Amino acid sequence: MKKDNLSDQFQVNEQIRAREVRIVGEGLEAKVVPLREALKIADEMELDLVMISPNAVPPVCRIVDFSKFLYQLKKKQKEAKAKQVKIDVKEIRFGPQTDDHDYNFKLKHAIGFLQNGDKVKAYVFFRGRSILFKEQGEKLLARFSKDLEEYGKQEQAPVLEGKRMTIFISPKKGAAAKKSDAPKQEVKSEE
Repeated sequence: MKKDNLSDQFQVNEQIRAREVRIVGEGLEAKVVPLREALKIADEMELDLVMISPNAVPPVCRIVDFSKFLYQLKKKQKEAKAKQVKIDVKEIRFGPQTDDHDYNFKLKHAIGFLQNGDKVKAYVFFRGRSILFKEQGEKLLARFSKDLEEYGKQEQAPVLEGKRMTIFISPKKGAAAKKSDAPKQEVKSEE
């Protein structure tokens, strides 16, 4: 049988060790009672006493059907998870001397990534003595960012980290909905 994380998070009925508890529930007014009395009330209603706030003084317990309570919690968590948006970061690599055809090819891919709602990490990789041409890399990334202005916005100025000069471009708010089943793509070329 599958281990249930939620049921382990809550103390139920006899697992509760507090002397007094504040009881809440449907059709009940909140009041502080001894634990034995709270258990007796829950038993009379044929429900469970579930500690929902152990750090409160006195601890807060709800009188509820425990299995129904867990079901509702799982349902809320599932809904919250469905509303989350996952943003992937796609990388595009340039060399300091990338020619126009390669640049346009990579630009077209970057536009597609931004339209799908992905972030784009563009970087110029300097090999050997090509680090002397930092200005060319900066110009290339500035041009790339300018060409993508209508699809996304640049998050920061080009940053040189070791042999890489990097920028991040995030999609504009009106980007198309992301296709969760679309295959992941990365565009890299050696220059």
